[in-house]
Amino acid sequence: MEYGNRVLIQESLVQVGKTITLKGWVATKRDHGKLTFIDLRDRSGIVQCMGYQKMGELTTESVIEVTGIVKQRPANMVNTQIETGTVEVDVQEYRILNTAKELPIQVEGDGYEINEESRLKYRYLDLRRSRLNSMLKLRSKFIRAFREALYTEDFVEVETPMLTKSTKEGARDFLIPSRFYPGKFYALPQSPQQYKQLLMTAGVERYFQMARCIRDEDLRADRGFEFTQLDLEMSFVEQHDVMALVEQVVKSAVTAVGGKIKQDPFPVFEYADVMKKFGADKFDVRTEEEKKAGVLAFAWVVKFPFFKKVDKKDAAEVRDSKSGWTFTHNPFSAPIPEHEEWHVKGEHTGEIITAQYDLVCNGYEAGGGSIRAHKPEVLRATFRTMGYSDAEIEASVGHMLEAFEVGTPPHGGIALGIDRLVMLLAGENNLKETIAFPMTSTGRTAVMDAPTEVSKEQMKELGMEVKENK
Repeated sequence: MEYGNRVLIQESLVQVGKTITLKGWVATKRDHGKLTFIDLRDRSGIVQCMGYQKMGELTTESVIEVTGIVKQRPANMVNTQIETGTVEVDVQEYRILNTAKELPIQVEGDGYEINEESRLKYRYLDLRRSRLNSMLKLRSKFIRAFREALYTEDFVEVETPMLTKSTKEGARDFLIPSRFYPGKFYALPQSPQQYKQLLMTAGVERYFQMARCIRDEDLRADRGFEFTQLDLEMSFVEQHDVMALVEQVVKSAVTAVGGKIKQDPFPVFEYADVMKKFGADKFDVRTEEEKKAGVLAFAWVVKFPFFKKVDKKDAAEVRDSKSGWTFTHNPFSAPIPEHEEWHVKGEHTGEIITAQYDLVCNGYEAGGGSIRAHKPEVLRATFRTMGYSDAEIEASVGHMLEAFEVGTPPHGGIALGIDRLVMLLAGENNLKETIAFPMTSTGRTAVMDAPTEVSKEQMKELGMEVKENK
């Protein structure tokens, strides 16, 4: 619905002969003596407008309002590059709503040639280019398709807290100091893992959310500090149940936005086999022709080892483990049923297989999940294998152990990387292209240029001070 007398540009196609009012941005301007032509852009498209010489005062990307008569363009002057290329607007009057000065970056073209620092500093301009505007629409439509598919399967969307506790989840936490509890800290969620398991204890049975997750990890093209995942969990299920439902909703969402899938159903590989065949658990099985056509090749990987030796170059792994062993995916996973006894007794650590399943696509990990530990002795055994005492386990995940003692059903779920999936759907190779306001490769925020220093008064309120490293 539009307010007032504004008409969307796309609607001008059916307004031939009528006087209409359009509002938008001056995409281009061309002066031809007594006549000035502009291409006016709004969210629905672009249309050519022609007016007398006075329109020459307009600058590109200024916001204007025009009122004029919609006319059919001559057959030899039709612009086949735009949807409204068969019509133009003969401007009777116009009004400048906001004048744009000289732009720090241009908004025409795909923007790849502009350096990242400039694009992100002026991201509100960068997003005006049609490629990125289409990306935001693709992302929105994709998320909507996921939601609709899950609502159909009786899932309940539940939001979980952003301020939580620092626990061992495989990456460094971002810590938030507490003003009310000096010297103590909240942690921003690496994932909603523990809360979604607690929702299973609560009897929700089928949960999901589009979750914002924050991890202090080393940055790269396909990973940032912040990311969005489709997070879901189901009670009273086994591994094949979760995989079947996830595959169903992924296919539904991908096809809803015009994506092409290589193989249906998704093939299933065992971890040991893919390591021998591809040398990695993330692989691409497309042909060259399928790559050029933008086909998505999904596959499952199962039967992962539960534990691995700590990588001494990984600070988070070194910090999390006290025994030299750490989990490969998630400490809240369960072993496969036939290895549960080994796990609880702390035997055959390197041979224990976890009920973990990863979804890979075109050489990337698109999602990861597992059947979870739902009995206290199973979760406790994971941390014992990592070298934690009973007191340390209680301090870290005692709240989970307590929940598991009051009737928690068997459950499992998955987290799908929305940013990465949109990147693959759009044929991009950088996550930043799929996010409205991404961070730079050095971890600075777009536009607002954080992190920054804060005032001494703010630090004093928190009972903190900054000391120089010597």
